[in-house]
Amino acid sequence: MTTLTAGSFETGRAARWALVALGIGAFGIGLTEFVIMGLLVEVAQSLSVSVPSAGLLISGYALGVTFGGPLLTLATARLQHRNVILALMAIFILANVLCAVAPSYGLLMLGRVISGFAHGTFFGVGAVVAQSLVPPERKASAIALVFTGLTLATVLGLPFGTELGQALGWRATFWSVSGIGLLALIASALSLPAGTHGETPANWRSLARLLRGAPLLALATTTLGYAGVFLVFTYIAPILTGISEVSPSHVSRYLLLFGAGIVVGNMLGGRLADRGLRPALLGTLAGLAAVILAMRFGMGNPVAAMVSLFLFGAAAFSTLAPLQAFMLRQSQGASAELASTLNISAFNLANAIGAAIGGSAIAAGWGLGSLFPLGAIMPTLAVLLTLATFKSGKDS
Repeated sequence: MTTLTAGSFETGRAARWALVALGIGAFGIGLTEFVIMGLLVEVAQSLSVSVPSAGLLISGYALGVTFGGPLLTLATARLQHRNVILALMAIFILANVLCAVAPSYGLLMLGRVISGFAHGTFFGVGAVVAQSLVPPERKASAIALVFTGLTLATVLGLPFGTELGQALGWRATFWSVSGIGLLALIASALSLPAGTHGETPANWRSLARLLRGAPLLALATTTLGYAGVFLVFTYIAPILTGISEVSPSHVSRYLLLFGAGIVVGNMLGGRLADRGLRPALLGTLAGLAAVILAMRFGMGNPVAAMVSLFLFGAAAFSTLAPLQAFMLRQSQGASAELASTLNISAFNLANAIGAAIGGSAIAAGWGLGSLFPLGAIMPTLAVLLTLATFKSGKDS
């Protein structure tokens, strides 16, 4: 097998293949993160636990990303980027095999947490590698291209993974995710350049620097902005069946519309951030708050739900590239890999927070309809925090 070097990337074709390999990895990781949302009922019944307990598998994964990602980034700081990606994909494969064969809820949770460890560092290092392959004016778009795999996981993987799990059992879905991980491992081994390291190595001093001042404000912005997304999306299946009166057998088809919106929003967010990061950040967060709030009325019937889910997907993922680029800009002088990984941790901390708040609202008897105004509050707070950051001059 021929190993490519950094010098091989003088041609655009080699760079594109490397981005494709990263995208395949992102697809598999995105699938394992989100597909459990469509299979909560099946998992709960199979393992004899409640649906809220099954929902904690989402939070467990998110917490694995939040805390495991930075630790794994520190542990692999001296390795070449290519070797880090290959090691992460191997961990990802093993974790999903464990999920597929887990005989108990506890082992399934363990597999979810371990796969979450790989998630944070993969997207953190992957975003840095992607930026290194393109001219400076296309850095945000390069991030968006890597996250295209994540969007496709929702467009295609989530609905079809849900149908596969419903037809053949939820374990079949995790076996398929393991196969995608193997494909990503092979593609990465063939296409990623050797010999590349971060300009500033990740270490504990760099971590301390990133957890104060402007970088910490950027992390808080990401967490607040995305908590609103997961507060609603975690419970999208019961929302569709309970509020929109969609047949349970048609839920996966509605998720296709959400995924189509994600593709549009992801690429739009990257282009807007390349043109102007501040207006892109404020505009996408404000748009997300407006869309979530409007869903309170837009999910009232099956037809309106189609439009609402498309807009929700577009608004949610239009924020992704601006938030990631904002964190990297606020972290100049610190480890880019660690900064990027910490921001991925912030996204997943938002996942855990959003799912927990939503579950608490449902358990308190507030009803599914309460999730929309609660969800809209989060990106609204993110807008206010961003404005305060700009006004205080802490934006670098």
